[in-house]
Amino acid sequence: MTPPPAPLTRVPAGATADGQSVALPESGPSPLERLLQRGRFRTAIALLGPAFVASVAYVDPGNFATNIQGGAKFGYALLWVVLLANLMAMLIQYLSAKLGIVTDRSLPQLCRERFPRPVSWGLWLQAELMAMSTDIAEFLGAALGLNLLFGVPLFPAGVITGVIAFGILELQRRGVRRFEVAITGLLAIVFAGFLYETLRIGPSAPDALGGLIPSVGGTEYLYLAVGIIGATVMPHAIYLHSALTNGRMPVRNDNERRTVLKFERLDVVIALGLAGIINLAMLAVAAKLLHTPALSGLSTIQQAHEEFRRLVGGGAALAFAVALLASGASSSSVGTYAGQVVMAGFIRVRIPLLLRRLVTMAPALLILALGVSPTSALVLSQVVLSFGIPFALVPLVAFTSSRTVMGVHANRRLTSVAAYGVAGLITAMNLFLIYQQLFG
Repeated sequence: MTPPPAPLTRVPAGATADGQSVALPESGPSPLERLLQRGRFRTAIALLGPAFVASVAYVDPGNFATNIQGGAKFGYALLWVVLLANLMAMLIQYLSAKLGIVTDRSLPQLCRERFPRPVSWGLWLQAELMAMSTDIAEFLGAALGLNLLFGVPLFPAGVITGVIAFGILELQRRGVRRFEVAITGLLAIVFAGFLYETLRIGPSAPDALGGLIPSVGGTEYLYLAVGIIGATVMPHAIYLHSALTNGRMPVRNDNERRTVLKFERLDVVIALGLAGIINLAMLAVAAKLLHTPALSGLSTIQQAHEEFRRLVGGGAALAFAVALLASGASSSSVGTYAGQVVMAGFIRVRIPLLLRRLVTMAPALLILALGVSPTSALVLSQVVLSFGIPFALVPLVAFTSSRTVMGVHANRRLTSVAAYGVAGLITAMNLFLIYQQLFG
């Protein structure tokens, strides 16, 4: 999947996410220079945002399902997987953001331009399948949150979730910054919820440190480990981040691109760092509270919520349910937006976001109507997502490593080796999981 060496035709500096160029003044200070004149702190605040939108994918309801099951079944033993997944996520999301900043294109757009048409269409089809799995997880999570908070039956809760997602997507139509602020606010609710849970329950620090040491387990252990990685390093977030940074800050030259890249690294470290803390806290809280012989049969988010209420109190159960609802509502909207980026980039087809939301919510509503266990569907969807990661990650690393595409901003050799190593590790885990499921 290495890109052919044809030269990249760049969109003019200052291109928007839709590929429309924005004329920059040839004299006088550039938009970035004017922003920097206001001070580096204000500049940082103005440029933060894309990574926070992408990071929502790393704390979506699929993470709730895999982290809670992992903590309940194996205690702190899977903490190292959560940490590894979040470190991989930081590298991957920075490369995606870097691609958008340097080329003024999204990853799907570059795939369409640089790969043969059958390859591009094949990548689009698998990306749509991944988007469907993503949407199932996020939609079910928000519906569960409404069910736990207000006792709304799951199917009506799913319909209400769709209405909430429509409202958040409407903000995106009124301006990207409003959308970023709304998503960041919902992420803050999730963070506050698990900060409260951690302080209230108090996971064991020595046991948590021990869980950061890599270990090996059986088939179920591997299944949850792959699910955790699938719930953390998500294909649609890889595609989306390059679109979020594409033309967001118009630049005149490579020096200004370097400056924007520095602020984007900060954006990624802060946003993905917060997401990592949430995931670690989620699994550690589950390990402290639920990893007991009496609760060995715990397998659903509803059961976990009930145990929070019984063992800790109504406040802990409320914080858990509110965090789940905020996670599902925000990630569902972001997932729909990512699906639009995928379709527009790979095949140059755009449909209204609200229509796409109606189409993608159908499978999740069907699952709710059939009475399938939402938690089991959540975990399975995250394992499916893990299989889609290499199809997004390999082209991303190939493009960002290419001087033809990136010029002076091409990856250093060590960065490319590390990124290809991540793709290889995830692929190997998936193949081993298939082998164990078939022959283990």
